[in-house]
Amino acid sequence: MTDLTRIIELFQLPFMQRAVMSGILTGLMGGMLGSFTILRQLSFFSDALGHSALLGISIGVLLGINPTAVLLPFAVIFALGVTYLLEKTQLWTDALLNIVYSSSLAIAVILLTFVGTYTGGLSNLLFGDILAVRQADLMFSVVLLVACTLFIGLTLRTQMLLTLHEPLAISKGVSVSIHRTIFIVLLALVVGISIRAIGVLLISAFVVIPACASRLISHKFSHYVIFSALIGAVSAVLGMILSAWFNFPSGPSIVVTQLMIFLSTMALPRLKSLIGNH
Repeated sequence: MTDLTRIIELFQLPFMQRAVMSGILTGLMGGMLGSFTILRQLSFFSDALGHSALLGISIGVLLGINPTAVLLPFAVIFALGVTYLLEKTQLWTDALLNIVYSSSLAIAVILLTFVGTYTGGLSNLLFGDILAVRQADLMFSVVLLVACTLFIGLTLRTQMLLTLHEPLAISKGVSVSIHRTIFIVLLALVVGISIRAIGVLLISAFVVIPACASRLISHKFSHYVIFSALIGAVSAVLGMILSAWFNFPSGPSIVVTQLMIFLSTMALPRLKSLIGNH
Protein backbone atom coordinates (compact mmCIF):
# COMPACT_ATOMS: atom_id res chain seq x y z
CA MET A 1 0.00 0.00 0.00
CA THR A 2 2.95 2.27 0.72
CA ASP A 3 4.27 1.79 -2.82
CA LEU A 4 0.86 2.62 -4.29
CA THR A 5 0.65 5.81 -2.23
CA ARG A 6 4.15 6.77 -3.33
CA ILE A 7 3.27 6.29 -6.99
CA ILE A 8 0.04 8.29 -6.65
CA GLU A 9 1.98 11.14 -5.04
CA LEU A 10 4.64 10.86 -7.74
CA PHE A 11 2.08 11.22 -10.53
CA GLN A 12 0.80 14.41 -8.91
CA LEU A 13 4.14 16.13 -9.55
CA PRO A 14 4.22 18.47 -12.59
CA PHE A 15 7.23 16.82 -14.26
CA MET A 16 5.58 13.40 -13.98
CA GLN A 17 2.33 14.72 -15.43
CA ARG A 18 4.30 16.17 -18.35
CA ALA A 19 5.98 12.79 -18.82
CA VAL A 20 2.64 10.94 -18.90
CA MET A 21 1.15 13.47 -21.33
CA SER A 22 4.22 13.17 -23.54
CA GLY A 23 3.93 9.38 -23.47
CA ILE A 24 0.28 9.52 -24.52
CA LEU A 25 0.93 12.01 -27.34
CA THR A 26 3.98 10.23 -28.75
CA GLY A 27 2.31 6.84 -28.29
CA LEU A 28 -0.71 7.96 -30.32
CA MET A 29 1.50 9.35 -33.10
CA GLY A 30 3.91 6.42 -33.13
CA GLY A 31 1.09 3.90 -33.29
CA MET A 32 -0.81 5.82 -35.97
CA LEU A 33 2.13 6.21 -38.34
CA GLY A 34 3.56 2.84 -37.37
CA SER A 35 0.45 1.12 -38.72
CA PHE A 36 1.37 2.34 -42.21
CA THR A 37 5.11 1.97 -41.65
CA ILE A 38 5.08 -1.80 -41.21
CA LEU A 39 2.71 -2.44 -44.12
CA ARG A 40 4.87 -0.31 -46.40
CA GLN A 41 7.91 -2.27 -45.19
CA LEU A 42 9.51 0.87 -43.75
CA SER A 43 10.23 -0.65 -40.33
CA PHE A 44 13.95 -0.64 -41.03
CA PHE A 45 13.65 2.95 -42.21
CA SER A 46 12.41 4.07 -38.78
CA ASP A 47 15.23 2.06 -37.21
CA ALA A 48 17.80 3.77 -39.44
CA LEU A 49 16.28 7.17 -38.71
CA GLY A 50 16.39 6.54 -34.97
CA HIS A 51 20.01 5.39 -34.97
CA SER A 52 21.09 8.21 -37.26
CA ALA A 53 19.42 10.75 -34.97
CA LEU A 54 22.44 10.37 -32.72
CA LEU A 55 24.43 12.14 -35.44
CA GLY A 56 22.08 15.13 -35.25
CA ILE A 57 22.36 15.15 -31.47
CA SER A 58 26.16 14.98 -31.71
CA ILE A 59 26.24 17.94 -34.11
CA GLY A 60 24.11 19.97 -31.71
CA VAL A 61 26.32 19.10 -28.74
CA LEU A 62 29.50 19.89 -30.71
CA LEU A 63 28.14 23.30 -31.78
CA GLY A 64 26.88 24.10 -28.30
CA ILE A 65 23.25 24.17 -29.48
CA ASN A 66 20.30 22.50 -27.77
CA PRO A 67 20.37 18.97 -29.29
CA THR A 68 16.56 18.88 -29.55
CA ALA A 69 16.59 22.05 -31.66
CA VAL A 70 19.04 20.40 -34.07
CA LEU A 71 17.45 16.96 -33.98
CA LEU A 72 14.10 17.75 -35.59
CA PRO A 73 15.37 19.57 -38.71
CA PHE A 74 18.18 17.02 -38.99
CA ALA A 75 15.67 14.15 -38.87
CA VAL A 76 13.59 15.68 -41.66
CA ILE A 77 16.60 16.44 -43.89
CA PHE A 78 18.05 13.00 -43.23
CA ALA A 79 14.75 11.25 -44.01
CA LEU A 80 14.29 13.16 -47.27
CA GLY A 81 17.91 12.43 -48.22
CA VAL A 82 17.52 8.71 -47.61
CA THR A 83 14.24 8.68 -49.55
CA TYR A 84 16.01 10.33 -52.49
CA LEU A 85 18.82 7.74 -52.39
CA LEU A 86 16.30 4.89 -52.27
CA GLU A 87 14.52 6.25 -55.35
CA LYS A 88 17.67 7.01 -57.37
CA THR A 89 19.89 4.00 -56.64
CA GLN A 90 19.45 0.39 -57.68
CA LEU A 91 20.64 -0.96 -54.33
CA TRP A 92 18.48 -3.12 -52.09
CA THR A 93 16.58 -1.06 -49.52
CA ASP A 94 17.82 -2.92 -46.44
CA ALA A 95 21.43 -2.80 -47.66
CA LEU A 96 21.34 0.97 -48.32
CA LEU A 97 19.66 1.70 -44.97
CA ASN A 98 22.25 -0.46 -43.21
CA ILE A 99 25.04 1.56 -44.80
CA VAL A 100 23.41 4.87 -43.93
CA TYR A 101 22.58 4.24 -40.29
CA SER A 102 25.84 2.37 -39.51
CA SER A 103 27.99 5.13 -40.99
CA SER A 104 25.89 7.84 -39.30
CA LEU A 105 26.30 6.10 -35.96
CA ALA A 106 30.05 5.77 -36.51
CA ILE A 107 30.39 9.50 -37.36
CA ALA A 108 28.27 10.42 -34.31
CA VAL A 109 30.51 8.45 -31.95
CA ILE A 110 33.62 10.10 -33.44
CA LEU A 111 32.07 13.57 -33.04
CA LEU A 112 31.24 12.87 -29.40
CA THR A 113 34.91 12.17 -28.69
CA PHE A 114 35.61 15.85 -29.46
CA VAL A 115 33.07 16.98 -26.89
CA GLY A 116 34.64 15.45 -23.81
CA THR A 117 32.11 14.89 -21.06
CA TYR A 118 28.63 15.43 -22.32
CA THR A 119 26.55 16.79 -19.43
CA GLY A 120 23.31 15.66 -21.05
CA GLY A 121 24.13 12.02 -20.38
CA LEU A 122 24.73 9.62 -23.25
CA SER A 123 22.62 6.90 -21.63
CA ASN A 124 19.61 9.25 -21.67
CA LEU A 125 20.05 9.69 -25.41
CA LEU A 126 20.36 5.96 -26.01
CA PHE A 127 17.55 4.75 -23.74
CA GLY A 128 15.42 7.84 -23.22
CA ASP A 129 14.47 10.01 -20.27
CA ILE A 130 10.81 10.94 -20.47
CA LEU A 131 11.07 12.88 -17.19
CA ALA A 132 13.20 15.45 -19.03
CA VAL A 133 10.29 16.42 -21.33
CA ARG A 134 9.60 20.17 -21.23
CA GLN A 135 6.46 22.20 -21.79
CA ALA A 136 7.72 23.24 -25.24
CA ASP A 137 8.08 19.55 -26.23
CA LEU A 138 4.47 18.94 -25.19
CA MET A 139 3.20 21.87 -27.24
CA PHE A 140 5.07 20.68 -30.31
CA SER A 141 3.76 17.13 -29.77
CA VAL A 142 0.18 18.42 -29.65
CA VAL A 143 0.65 20.35 -32.92
CA LEU A 144 2.33 17.34 -34.54
CA LEU A 145 -0.45 14.98 -33.38
CA VAL A 146 -3.06 17.30 -34.92
CA ALA A 147 -1.07 17.40 -38.18
CA CYS A 148 -0.73 13.59 -38.29
CA THR A 149 -4.41 13.07 -37.48
CA LEU A 150 -5.56 15.54 -40.15
CA PHE A 151 -3.25 14.07 -42.78
CA ILE A 152 -4.24 10.46 -42.11
CA GLY A 153 -7.92 11.28 -41.56
CA LEU A 154 -8.35 13.41 -44.68
CA THR A 155 -6.39 11.06 -46.96
CA LEU A 156 -7.21 7.68 -45.37
CA ARG A 157 -8.54 6.08 -48.56
CA THR A 158 -5.53 7.30 -50.53
CA GLN A 159 -3.13 6.09 -47.83
CA MET A 160 -4.85 2.69 -47.81
CA LEU A 161 -4.50 2.44 -51.59
CA LEU A 162 -0.84 3.50 -51.52
CA THR A 163 -0.16 1.01 -48.75
CA LEU A 164 -1.99 -1.98 -50.18
CA HIS A 165 -1.65 -1.46 -53.96
CA GLU A 166 0.69 1.33 -55.08
CA PRO A 167 0.49 0.54 -58.85
CA LEU A 168 -3.31 0.90 -58.67
CA ALA A 169 -2.90 4.23 -56.86
CA ILE A 170 -0.58 5.46 -59.62
CA SER A 171 -3.05 4.37 -62.31
CA LYS A 172 -5.78 6.37 -60.55
CA GLY A 173 -3.63 9.52 -60.72
CA VAL A 174 -2.55 9.66 -57.09
CA SER A 175 0.59 11.75 -56.60
CA VAL A 176 2.65 9.06 -54.92
CA SER A 177 5.73 11.25 -54.51
CA ILE A 178 3.88 14.03 -52.65
CA HIS A 179 2.04 11.65 -50.33
CA ARG A 180 5.20 9.67 -49.64
CA THR A 181 7.19 12.83 -48.89
CA ILE A 182 4.58 14.18 -46.46
CA PHE A 183 4.39 10.82 -44.70
CA ILE A 184 8.17 10.54 -44.42
CA VAL A 185 8.45 14.09 -43.01
CA LEU A 186 5.76 13.37 -40.40
CA LEU A 187 7.42 10.06 -39.50
CA ALA A 188 10.80 11.81 -39.15
CA LEU A 189 9.30 14.45 -36.83
CA VAL A 190 7.53 11.83 -34.72
CA VAL A 191 10.73 9.83 -34.38
CA GLY A 192 12.68 12.99 -33.57
CA ILE A 193 10.31 14.19 -30.84
CA SER A 194 9.96 10.69 -29.37
CA ILE A 195 13.69 10.09 -28.99
CA ARG A 196 13.86 12.27 -25.84
CA ALA A 197 11.39 9.92 -24.15
CA ILE A 198 12.24 6.54 -25.70
CA GLY A 199 15.88 6.83 -26.76
CA VAL A 200 17.82 6.24 -29.96
CA LEU A 201 18.15 2.47 -29.53
CA LEU A 202 14.49 1.77 -28.77
CA ILE A 203 12.63 4.17 -31.05
CA SER A 204 12.07 1.63 -33.82
CA ALA A 205 10.39 -0.83 -31.45
CA PHE A 206 8.24 2.03 -30.14
CA VAL A 207 6.90 2.63 -33.66
CA VAL A 208 6.65 -0.98 -34.83
CA ILE A 209 5.36 -3.07 -31.88
CA PRO A 210 1.94 -1.37 -31.38
CA ALA A 211 1.22 -1.68 -35.10
CA CYS A 212 2.14 -5.38 -35.10
CA ALA A 213 -0.06 -6.00 -32.05
CA SER A 214 -2.95 -4.16 -33.68
CA ARG A 215 -2.49 -6.14 -36.89
CA LEU A 216 -3.19 -9.37 -34.99
CA ILE A 217 -6.56 -8.23 -33.60
CA SER A 218 -7.95 -5.98 -36.35
CA HIS A 219 -10.22 -7.00 -39.22
CA LYS A 220 -10.77 -3.56 -40.78
CA PHE A 221 -8.06 -1.16 -41.91
CA SER A 222 -9.56 1.80 -40.04
CA HIS A 223 -9.77 -0.28 -36.84
CA TYR A 224 -6.18 -1.35 -37.37
CA VAL A 225 -4.96 2.27 -37.42
CA ILE A 226 -7.07 3.27 -34.40
CA PHE A 227 -6.08 0.23 -32.31
CA SER A 228 -2.42 0.79 -33.16
CA ALA A 229 -2.59 4.39 -31.90
CA LEU A 230 -4.47 3.35 -28.75
CA ILE A 231 -2.00 0.55 -27.97
CA GLY A 232 0.84 3.06 -28.36
CA ALA A 233 -0.80 5.47 -25.88
CA VAL A 234 -1.92 2.85 -23.34
CA SER A 235 1.47 1.12 -23.35
CA ALA A 236 3.16 4.47 -22.69
CA VAL A 237 1.02 5.08 -19.60
CA LEU A 238 1.40 1.51 -18.31
CA GLY A 239 5.14 1.69 -19.01
CA MET A 240 5.38 4.89 -16.96
CA ILE A 241 3.59 3.17 -14.05
CA LEU A 242 5.97 0.20 -14.35
CA SER A 243 8.91 2.59 -14.41
CA ALA A 244 7.71 4.44 -11.32
CA TRP A 245 6.81 1.28 -9.39
CA PHE A 246 10.12 -0.54 -9.87
CA ASN A 247 12.34 2.49 -10.53
CA PHE A 248 13.15 1.23 -14.03
CA PRO A 249 14.28 3.46 -16.94
CA SER A 250 11.22 4.92 -18.69
CA GLY A 251 12.09 4.07 -22.32
CA PRO A 252 12.79 0.36 -21.78
CA SER A 253 9.75 0.09 -19.48
CA ILE A 254 7.44 1.40 -22.21
CA VAL A 255 8.89 -0.92 -24.86
CA VAL A 256 8.67 -3.95 -22.52
CA THR A 257 5.02 -3.06 -21.86
CA GLN A 258 4.43 -2.93 -25.63
CA LEU A 259 6.06 -6.34 -25.93
CA MET A 260 3.75 -7.79 -23.27
CA ILE A 261 0.71 -6.39 -25.09
CA PHE A 262 2.00 -7.85 -28.37
CA LEU A 263 2.46 -11.29 -26.78
CA SER A 264 -1.05 -11.04 -25.32
CA THR A 265 -2.53 -10.35 -28.75
CA MET A 266 -0.66 -13.38 -30.09
CA ALA A 267 -2.15 -15.57 -27.38
CA LEU A 268 -5.68 -14.15 -27.73
CA PRO A 269 -6.83 -16.28 -30.73
CA ARG A 270 -5.58 -19.46 -29.05
CA LEU A 271 -7.34 -18.50 -25.83
CA LYS A 272 -10.60 -17.88 -27.71
CA SER A 273 -10.22 -21.26 -29.42
CA LEU A 274 -9.73 -23.06 -26.10
CA ILE A 275 -12.76 -21.33 -24.59
CA GLY A 276 -14.85 -22.15 -27.67
CA ASN A 277 -13.92 -25.84 -27.46
CA HIS A 278 -15.08 -25.98 -23.89
